[in-house]
Amino acid sequence: MKYQYSSISILGPFKFVLVSLALLLVGFGNVHNIEVAEGAMRLVLQRVRSASVRVEGETVSQIGPGVMALVGLHEHDTEDNIQECCKKLLAAKMWANDNGGQWRHGVKQRNLEVLCVSQFTLYGTLSKKNQPDYKLAMKSVPAQALYDKFLALLKENYEDDKIFDGKFGAMMDVELINDGPVTLVIESEPKGSSIDD
Repeated sequence: MKYQYSSISILGPFKFVLVSLALLLVGFGNVHNIEVAEGAMRLVLQRVRSASVRVEGETVSQIGPGVMALVGLHEHDTEDNIQECCKKLLAAKMWANDNGGQWRHGVKQRNLEVLCVSQFTLYGTLSKKNQPDYKLAMKSVPAQALYDKFLALLKENYEDDKIFDGKFGAMMDVELINDGPVTLVIESEPKGSSIDD
């Protein structure tokens, strides 16, 4: 069974409600730059001693020391979001330097590997019945295209043979040894629209 992204949008009604409330609070004649957040790309970075992905019992990717990144795309993410998260992932200082100074080196400085795993469930929420809902996740077809561009950006800004990934849309068995453990949640800056007076 393959998971699919949801294509239902709930941000439209929320925007209307947020803007309406803002107008009521500040008065129609005093509205200045009301920001309506759109959402952001989300990464969960784990510093690992090793990590691997298997699909139907076959290993499709494996790395030694480095970073395993779960990658979640919001339904309104764009290339701006993936560019920002690419920079943050490669620059994240999750290791000590050679002098023992903590949080000084990233993967590029230590010549380590990166394993990316597409993870639409990062944008899951729970309903009143505690059932998962993935309405905020980008639907499958555009998500795969943007995810592939994200991988290409990582390779372009680092080294092609240092970037690995699982299998988009597949049921994956992911194994890792978390080094520390060290885990960081990173998001791109939310993109929004503003209303000027």
